[in-house]
Amino acid sequence: MRHTQTSVRSWITITMNERFTEPNPKPAVAAGDTVEKKSFCRICTGMCGTVVTLDREERVVAVHGDRDDPQSLGFICSKGANAPEAHNHEGRILHPLKRQADGSFKAIPLSQALDEIGDRLAAIYQEHGPEAIAAYRGSGCFFSSVLLSLVPEWMAALGSPKLFSTLTIDQSAKLVAMGRLGYWPPGPQNFQDSDVTLLIGSNPLVSIANLDMRHPLKRLKDAKDRGMTLIVIDPRRTETAQYADIFLQPLPGTDGVILAAMLRLIIDEGWHDKAFCEQHVGDLPSLRQAVEPFTLDAASAVADVPAEQIREAAAAFARDGSKGCVRTGTGPDMAPFSNLNEHLAESLNIVCGRLIREGEAIPNAGFLMGRGPRPAQVVPAPRPWESGPKSRIGGYGLIGGEMCTGVLADEILEPGPGQIRFLLNHGGNPAQAVPGQRKMVDALKSLELMVSIEPHMTPSARLSDYIIPPKLQYERGDFPIYIFEPNLSPRPYTRYTPPVAKPPADADVCDEWYVLWALAKRLGKNLTCMGEPLDMETPPTEEQLLRLTSKNAPASFDDIAAEPLGYFLEGEPDIALPPDPATAGKFSLMPDDVRDEITGLWQRREELVARDSYPFRLISRRNRHRFNSMGFTQPRIRKLLPYNPAYLNPDDMARHGIGEGTIIRIRSEQGSLTAIAEADDALRPGVISISHGFGDLPGETDYQRDGVNPNLLTTADTERQTINAMPRMSAIPVTLEKTA
Repeated sequence: MRHTQTSVRSWITITMNERFTEPNPKPAVAAGDTVEKKSFCRICTGMCGTVVTLDREERVVAVHGDRDDPQSLGFICSKGANAPEAHNHEGRILHPLKRQADGSFKAIPLSQALDEIGDRLAAIYQEHGPEAIAAYRGSGCFFSSVLLSLVPEWMAALGSPKLFSTLTIDQSAKLVAMGRLGYWPPGPQNFQDSDVTLLIGSNPLVSIANLDMRHPLKRLKDAKDRGMTLIVIDPRRTETAQYADIFLQPLPGTDGVILAAMLRLIIDEGWHDKAFCEQHVGDLPSLRQAVEPFTLDAASAVADVPAEQIREAAAAFARDGSKGCVRTGTGPDMAPFSNLNEHLAESLNIVCGRLIREGEAIPNAGFLMGRGPRPAQVVPAPRPWESGPKSRIGGYGLIGGEMCTGVLADEILEPGPGQIRFLLNHGGNPAQAVPGQRKMVDALKSLELMVSIEPHMTPSARLSDYIIPPKLQYERGDFPIYIFEPNLSPRPYTRYTPPVAKPPADADVCDEWYVLWALAKRLGKNLTCMGEPLDMETPPTEEQLLRLTSKNAPASFDDIAAEPLGYFLEGEPDIALPPDPATAGKFSLMPDDVRDEITGLWQRREELVARDSYPFRLISRRNRHRFNSMGFTQPRIRKLLPYNPAYLNPDDMARHGIGEGTIIRIRSEQGSLTAIAEADDALRPGVISISHGFGDLPGETDYQRDGVNPNLLTTADTERQTINAMPRMSAIPVTLEKTA
């Protein structure tokens, strides 16, 4: 790959001569020249119903929440409302781009781009074999129902196991916990009729995830009105924590200590579900023995929260509450001991029996993902990473069918058989998202060939040899993403939206799936969708692929499409069936590797919160206007959020002589960054909070224009979790100083 770096303002040789031009995101239209169509948003997990206003050219000119939508009830966030700019701003890439020798880009026809990519990919494949081929998918790829199956099937057609994604640098600890504990087919108790909910490091009123994704504020208020107790554990009094009945504000990185103490107390007080544990838990005494050191006083000393608060939270959840779950977010899942944090959180749900029991209704047993009998029994811990392909670096197995992104840079840089030489970057931004940014960028620059399917000039796109621009969300048909179905609705539900807008008339964009089909054809590979072979002479239509995507649904594609606001499955709900004694297992609360981790947590408890060399802890946070790095190039969003401040407690700012807008330097063992300070009295002292998804390539970032990338302070080389190679991405020890 040639990476002659030119000025950041000379990316391409067509119309984008300025990096961020002021667009006309809503084309001027006269009254009566518009039409409204209903659809739904595909930016995040909310999938909110929308009313899309189109002009005569069928361009998106406005997007509003649909008050008729039975799911989101008219709610839409600022990200969804800003869709017109995403579709129309001058920075949108409308033609395939090819990198030139000087580092700029030139527009070429789609067919030429696919031919050239196909030829170069075939040469790499022939010389180095299938394991030299890798794909990385990000947020822009996950919100297409067709791509959920087609991307893994494309990799399978090429014979490569090297599929990476944001999953394993996010909350893959949830998959690890399920793989070590075991699985309960009917699922956890649902939020809609819970009398208690415990949120740890999760802020669903901003993330629109991990609670009830259908207008989360209204659903939370409704739950509070019916008497639900909300417990929140977070170093920041988040927007969600403001509604908490019990709020614990610990030092970052101590969630596991608090959970261990809660489990110890609950078992000792007899607040656990004894009958459930007797039938379905195999090693409760081993769990109790492992948490022996974690007394309330010990946990209080480490986490810096009153022991009585920990007792109050445990009692409210286990003694006073009868229905409702612990729910975790990126906070514990990006912190040290993330796999253990998640394991202990799920152990709390299990010990308290917060699972749907035999004879109880399963509110949403799925729709597109298929339905089947769900007995109320434990599927023994599968530990799938122990079999199947392993990474060359570290020997990590597959998590959710994917390789671990924590070793992606090493898999590219390390010479030898299986070294990655081609990367298809599908809707992702690894140059920004992966910990240890400098190393990840060096790895991407070293590739023989990198192709990005991307509508905007992100940092990762700038490192690519080819950029293929896709249709945007309202220009394609879709279903809500079926992996989120149980959380999307308390009833079995899906919805079809046809394309409601058209790409600009002079655009040379394509469906994302078409790139996969076209490259498979050029390599002479047979491609499947949902296991069904595709015709490799004539490309499928979008509708054909969506029909395949819905093949396991309890209703036909035509019946689903006939319901403009979504198809709700009528009739009696699914019921959790009796267990089968021949196959029923027991939850494994304390396997050997978890025992080792909890021992390590106790041994490192003081180190986790030590403040001698690095007195502050850096944590992540989401914001309302961007989803990860999506929106990086959109002028309106950049005007709302020109940079991501370093938020500090006002008392910390006063102690260090820092005012609002002061330029500060933050350092970790791995690196440093310059940021702009802002006060946030919702943070506990000793904590700095910076949103992820900002900044640019190393050496090209202007912190006032682009913000800063916290991954300059992280690494994927040390403190990797076992099993999933999850780096430490929160509770990062840092220092703070004013710049001259």
